[in-house]
Parts: sequence; C-alpha cells; structure tokens
Amino acid sequence: LLAGLVAARRAFLVCGGTGSGKTTLLGAMLGLVPATDRIVIVEDSRELRPDHPHCVRLEARPANAEGAGSVTLADLVRQALRMRPDRIVVGEVRGGELADLLRALNTGHEGGCGTVHANSAADVPARLEALGALGGLTSAALHAQLGPALQVLVQVRRLPNGLRWVEELALVSPRDDGRCEVVPALGFSPGRPAVAGPGLAELRRLATP
Repeated sequence: LLAGLVAARRAFLVCGGTGSGKTTLLGAMLGLVPATDRIVIVEDSRELRPDHPHCVRLEARPANAEGAGSVTLADLVRQALRMRPDRIVVGEVRGGELADLLRALNTGHEGGCGTVHANSAADVPARLEALGALGGLTSAALHAQLGPALQVLVQVRRLPNGLRWVEELALVSPRDDGRCEVVPALGFSPGRPAVAGPGLAELRRLATP
C-alpha cells in the first residue's frame, strides 16, 4: 500500500512522536519514487537521505548575530515551486510553511509529502490547525485547503522494545460542513492481524497507480 501511494503520486504525511521513525520511513518511501522525478527536499537541517538519484536539497538558515540573513522553511517552499519539482517534500512541518505547502499541493504539485508531530492520526487536523495559524490561516481556510491537498496519513510509533512500527493508515476526508476528518483505513499491532477500517476500500483505490 505504501509503495502504491508513492507510485500513484498521492500526497501524504508521516506522523508520530519524537523518535518514532517518521524521517526514516519517509526516506524509504522517497527511495521508491521513479528515478526520472525531481525531488525537492526542504528541511531545517539535513536529515532525509533517500536512495534517489535526482534530489535537490534546500536548508533553512538562522539569522546572523545582527538578526539578518535568515532563510525560513516558508521561504524555501515558495522558492521550491520555481525549481520544476515533481515532488515537494518538507522534512518536518512545524510552522507557517504549512500554508505554502498546502497551496503548492492545491496547484498541481502532486505527490508532495512530509512529516508532522502527532500522537495519533486522529490528532493531525488539530495539530495542522495550530501550525496553519502560524502561517495566517484561519481554521476554516485550513480545512478548505487540507481536503483537496492531502489524502493519506501514515502513523508510526516507537514501541517500548525500541521497534518502530507503522501503526495506522488513515484517510483525510472532507465533510459536508467544510471541515476534514480522519477516517481509519488499516490498523496494525505487533503479533496481531491487521484491523480494517471504514476507509480501507478508498485507501486501496488511492494506492492503485
């Protein structure tokens, strides 16, 4: 399913807590992107190292001692749109750059992805609301852009024994009232069969190139 989402150019976020393996999983999925695609990666510091021959890396820069010269993630996302990206990747969405990323995903830049801190997939919309506010998005504006822009959430967790585990695949689904909700599609627990959710059929459709 994860490989199918990449091949079908679906937009997704890998979510989870600190040290849960978000960056590692995202890097592995980016390694499945066709070699002919140009991946533009925007990060605070260089962490993503996908096994891919065509990556362009942009890194944020803090201000100098005089308070000048800073380059923010939001600046880099806007500049990335000028670099003919086939896939825009934000290593970690943590601020106002979310607004620019959603605008990019809503203007024909398919297959974008990134990571975000969240304790569960169900918590992601509230987390994105808080981050969108930093970029000047109201709650209503955030949900209006989120629905068309983002399709899938991949929730990962670090287990007590140190194992990193894909815990859940979920869909981002617009509701009639204009807000987005998270629909469980497939849940995983160590040593137990996968648990199908109401979004499984749609997830399989999205993961079919």
